[in-house]
Amino acid sequence: MTIIQIVVSGFVLLELSNVLMLYFAPGSKNANAVGVFRAWEKSKQDPEIHDFVRYLVYWVAGTKLIFILLLMAIILFADAATQRISVLSLVVAILSFYWRLFPLIRKMDQSGQIEPKNYSTVLGVMIFVFVILLLIAVMI
Repeated sequence: MTIIQIVVSGFVLLELSNVLMLYFAPGSKNANAVGVFRAWEKSKQDPEIHDFVRYLVYWVAGTKLIFILLLMAIILFADAATQRISVLSLVVAILSFYWRLFPLIRKMDQSGQIEPKNYSTVLGVMIFVFVILLLIAVMI
């Protein structure tokens, strides 16, 4: 296995754990499920809102599943050049987190809407580390 295949496989396992939690235990606080958001429990008070929130959670899980399967196909069957280009594309897609999602989760974290406190910082650092690992793998 190449370094790209190893790093992307690690990313796939991380994302797969998130997808499994989103589908089967969305209220969990593990594996980046949505239980860290206090609004998850609040949404249960209004069945219409909770159904909408669940729909969005499953939509995210389904989208992540598409990416996981595409990454697995790339790692298993693509040549080295295609793997490098794919990982660079993945990095750009992951960096979009810092454009809209990170400012929003940081705001919610600072206003006490996230449990545990500072979860947004941990998530931001974790994602940044994965971006760095993916870039290192491309350069090696």
